This record gives sequence, structure tokens and C-alpha cells, in this order.
Amino acid sequence: MTLSTAPAAPPGPAASAPTHCPYCALQCAMTLTSTPHGATPVTVAGRAFPTNRGGLCKKGWTSAELLAAPGRLTTPLVREDGELRPATWEEALGRIVVTLVGIRREDGPDAVGVFGGGGLTNEKAYLLGKFARLALGTSRIDYNGRFCMSSAAAAGTRAFGVDRGLPFPVSDLDDADTILLLGSNVAATMPPLLSHLAGARAVGGLVVVDPRRSQTAELTADGAGLHLQPAPGTDLVLLLGLTHLVLAEGLADLPYLEARTSGFDAVRRSVAAWWPERVQAHTGVPVALLREVARRLARGRGTYILTGRGVEQHVDGTDTATAAINLALVLGLPGRPSSGYGTLTGQGNGQGGREHGQKCDQLPGYRKIADPAHRAAVAAVWGVDPKILPGPGVPAVELLGMMGAAGGIRALLVHGANVVVSGPDAGAIRAGLAALDLLVVCDFVLSETAALADVVLPVTQWAEEEGTMTNLEGRIIRRRRAIDPPAGVRSELDVLADLARRLDAPSTWPTDPAAVFDELARASAGGIADYSGLSHAVLDAQAGDGVAAHWPYPAGSTGTPRLFGERFGHDDGLARLVAVAARTAPHGIDAGEPFAPHAPGRLTLTTGRLLEHYQSGAQTRRVPELNAAQPRARAELHPATAARLGIVDGDRIRIRSSRGAVEVDARLTDGIRMDTVFLPFHFADEQCANLLTDAAVDPISAMPEFKRTAVIVTAITDGAEVAA
Repeated sequence: MTLSTAPAAPPGPAASAPTHCPYCALQCAMTLTSTPHGATPVTVAGRAFPTNRGGLCKKGWTSAELLAAPGRLTTPLVREDGELRPATWEEALGRIVVTLVGIRREDGPDAVGVFGGGGLTNEKAYLLGKFARLALGTSRIDYNGRFCMSSAAAAGTRAFGVDRGLPFPVSDLDDADTILLLGSNVAATMPPLLSHLAGARAVGGLVVVDPRRSQTAELTADGAGLHLQPAPGTDLVLLLGLTHLVLAEGLADLPYLEARTSGFDAVRRSVAAWWPERVQAHTGVPVALLREVARRLARGRGTYILTGRGVEQHVDGTDTATAAINLALVLGLPGRPSSGYGTLTGQGNGQGGREHGQKCDQLPGYRKIADPAHRAAVAAVWGVDPKILPGPGVPAVELLGMMGAAGGIRALLVHGANVVVSGPDAGAIRAGLAALDLLVVCDFVLSETAALADVVLPVTQWAEEEGTMTNLEGRIIRRRRAIDPPAGVRSELDVLADLARRLDAPSTWPTDPAAVFDELARASAGGIADYSGLSHAVLDAQAGDGVAAHWPYPAGSTGTPRLFGERFGHDDGLARLVAVAARTAPHGIDAGEPFAPHAPGRLTLTTGRLLEHYQSGAQTRRVPELNAAQPRARAELHPATAARLGIVDGDRIRIRSSRGAVEVDARLTDGIRMDTVFLPFHFADEQCANLLTDAAVDPISAMPEFKRTAVIVTAITDGAEVAA
């Protein structure tokens, strides 16, 4: 077998590097200019690009501060006598290998788990999946994209045969006159996207569905659109009702349905029972507003339906996303010019991160690990016998639930995730991490998960590395190195290759990002997400930094910015309408909960994001400007609800579920329903929203139920909880 030796020296940083923001999947373009004697190592300037047009949000403008954040890890840490202490790389990697070899010898390779992240570059995600299957031999790998994209991915795959968040460039939205946006607060999560909504707003065509009057919902004021405020967890009923109205009022595109879809009759029957008055009773959305929205969608010259996590992070999230797709198909939108359906990916590489092998059932190119032909194709690139590849693993929540369990996993390697904050039922995750024989975390700061580790490995940040990302449009872009990493810090590509060598893994283990990408491209050839016509050199040569590099991009291609113009991804070229049913019996937060529906203080908790923070907050809580603006979690309550519970604005309150409790400040706003409380999920410890959420998951996508949790809210006075 051929093994890599010392990593090739990476090219030195340029004085000015065109790159992309380290945060969300919009992947706004920016230029970093070295400032050796400045307060930060680089300065940030917005750069013209189709997604952001030179604009950046607060997080983007302050991203350089991450590079000089206090507490930057520059040496490995190992746990000794209960405390983390500095160690050499040789000691840290040696401890990992000895422990892993012992665990695998005693309990087999599946006793070792790997947890990846949607912020890893394509190269890292690819090599991490290869490392799990070849160096560890484990099937137990999944990633945090399971928490924020999997329901939309599952729905898109079964409807279209392809999962690409937006099957069109985001700039296509510019010409829309109607945009239905469900479960996404883009004004807070990806503000530069708002420029693409301006045309719809100008003609009163922005329709926002959200239980809160979020910053995005506020954009519908003064005639710019409509805000629908359904009860949390009722989006599926809402979508079934809108489809019912489109059919009942003769607004469906019947020629399109006949020519381009299958399954319409079953969907027509499935929505028949959801007449407007019944939908109003379940959702709280008035009949008149339902009719207005259905008619607006049908008469729009350019109509788009976009979904986000708010409709997907439920135990019926896949069915809800499917209902949105059904509505789009009944209207004849997907594949048409100036119309379409899409979903807004959240994490920076949420799209690419699920395409190339860190998802439990997938191999590079969006191939299925259970498919013999797919296994053979990838094994040939790796130079191994397909028989040595493990089969499908288990999704993230199940994987984390196996920590410390009999026959479960004894070791976990975490890359690009902060699971003790971001995972559901965070208290149980913390207990599971404590039960492991070995927890290894690669990070550049001591996140809450890294603080619990047995070994912490310091790795490079975004501006210190080369690579690629795939944004929400399926556009492959270049991340470029602007500065050198601190002494002692290594790339995760180097770390994985070194561990693979020490574990005597088969295949080759390149550490140069361009070489890793070339291997990824070969492994993806012929797959759904085909990158085989691309390389770092090709992307660098493209005007606009990969501006046209939408996958699939097979050899000889010029990319595919718009999918579905002539056919969908299924063998027959047709889209599938899939009938789904709303659950009217108690489920999710209601089944088995200890709180009676009318108990004092009983509300429905929904979680989400703030403008100033990102994901678990491990990065943004270390940026002074962002943290000063939002230093702690605040729970949003309606003033009438707060008055009933004896709570005034700014009070300290306790929120309890059957899994845990948090203590936060109250923020009163009439922009939230009276039966709902909102809590951001960026904070840790006693403010961690996921101490409250349940590990119940969607049966198809395995996405957790983050958006609907039964809680009791009470005031705290002088340290004592006050009964409502």
C-alpha cells in the first residue's frame, strides 16, 4: 500500500486574498488584506459576487476578529487527573491511536464514532468520510447537518431525485413578483439575501410564514406582502390547505402536472379534507388570508416557494417539506423560467458537507453506501476492495445516543461541531460524552464540547487554509489562505492523514487541499453531485471565482446553474407528488409530556437564531462587538402571556421541559403568539435551549424536533421560582 509521509508545504499567504465568509451558506464573497501590525491579522472588504453583491452582514464584517480571538488553541491538550494540560502532537496522537486500537480490538470498529460538521470544507468532509471507512473501518459516522437540512434533503430526493438546496441561482429571485418564504428568518440569518427579495416586496408579493413577527416578517409591512402566523408545528396543515384551495379554485397547472409529474391523483385526494375553515381552526390563520395567498401564488408572473428550518425541524419535517414541494408542483413552478421551489441551506458548507461522505449512508458524489455499484466506483478510486467498506451507519441523534450504551460507541472523534450545545436533549448528550473512553475534538477554540474532551487538537481556521465550499445554490467556490496559522496548529487534512498512517490504513492520504479535491472529483464522477470536471485550478481560472461552477459539473461541462428545465432526476424524468397526511392526534411535544395542555405557564417553545450569532455561538460569542450586542439568551413572550404569569420585561425566568431547565431573561414583544415562547439556540450552560428539546426525530430524515417543545414558564424572584 502507499502511504503519505510529511505533508507538503502549503503555499504562503497572499497580501490580498479573494475568499468567502466563514459563516452561512450564502457564502458571501470578501477580500482579506493582510495587516501584520493591525488589531486583527487581516481587514475585510466585501467583494462583488452574485449572492451578496459586495454586501456583508455584521458577522461577515467582524469575521477577522475570529482570527485573533482570545483563547485560540495553539497546542494539543490532553486530560490528566481530570484537567486538560498542554501536550506535544506526538503525545496527543499517540494517545488517540493506542486507545482506538484497543477499543477496536475489544469491541470492533463500530465502537468508534465520528461526528462531522457542515462547516468543514469539501476536502475535509471528503477525507473525514474516507478516514472513518478505511482508517477506522467504522460505519458510525454522521454530522451536524442532520440537525438542519436533512428533512429538506429527504423531501427533495424523493420528489425530484436530486437534493440541491436551490436548483437555480439566487439571483433568479430578483425578477420574482411572489415569494412564499416558510420557516426562515433570512433578515437575521443571511441579510445579504434581502436584496434578492426587493422586487417581490416592491409589488407586495413577499409572503412570510412564521409564528413570530421576525425581522423578515416585518419586511411585509406597509403593503410589501403578507405575514401568516400559524401555531408552531402546524405548517403541514397550512400547506395542505393552500394546495386544497389551489385545486378547489381551479388554479392548478393541469398541463404541467400531466406532462411533468406523477402521483397527482393521490395528492388531490389527500388534501380534500383540508378545507379553509378547518385549516383556520388548526393553524390560527384566517380563511381570508389563506385564500389571498393561494390566489397570489397562482397569478404571480414569477413565483417561488422557499422553505427553511422552521418547517423542517419537526417529527413530520420531511412530510412538511414534501407538502411545500407538492404545492409548488401543483402550481407548475419547478423547472420553469422565473419560478421554482428551493430550500435555504443554513451552514456554510451544508450542501457540500452532505455530498461527499460524512453522512452515515453516503459516499462521495451523493452515492449510496448500500449500493454495490456505488461502493465499487468509490473503492476503485481509493484502490481498495469494496468488501472492506462498512455498510450504512446510523444518523446523528441515534449515534449520540449510543455513547456509553452497551454495544454502543466507546470513542468519538468530533470535527467542526459543538454537540453539547447544538444537539437535542443536551443534558443527555453531556452525560453520554462523559461515559466515553475517549473523546477527541478538533477545533480552534475551546468550545463547550472541546472542554469535555480527553484530547483536543488545534486546527486551522477559514482564513488560514485553502479549499472549497458548496453554497446554497450548489455553487462550488474557493476558500483561500490569507494568513499563516499560528505555530503549532495543523490542518485537519494533515491530522487525518497522520492518524491514518499510524493506524496502518490502506489507500493514499494526500494533505494538499488541491490534491484532495482532485481525488474527490474522481470519486464523485458519475454521481448525482458530480464534480469531476472541476479542480482548484479550474475554479481559480473562472472569472468571478467559481461563479459558474454549479454542480453537476462532469468533465467537459460548464456546470448546471438551473436544474429541472427539461427533466427531473428520476429515471423517467418526472417529479413525484407524494401524498402526506397531517397528524391530528397528539404527537411530538404532546404525547407523554407531563404538562397538561392548560397547565399554568404551559407554552410551546420554538428555537431559532439571532442576527449577531451563528449556530452554537462558539465563534460569535468570542467576537466582542457581536457578543456585546447579544451577550445572553432572552426568551420572547407576548405581553399578555407575561402579565398572566406575573412576568415583566427583563425579569429572570425559568423555562422547564421534561428534560431540563434553563434560566434566562424575559423579553416582551407583541410579535409572538400568546401560546408560544421563543429562545435562541446560540448559548451554553444554563442558557442552552437544547437542554429543553427532545431527541424525537422525523422517521424519514432523522431530523430532531427543535421547533415544538412543551414547556412551563415561571418567574424567578430573589432566586426563588414563583408559581404562576
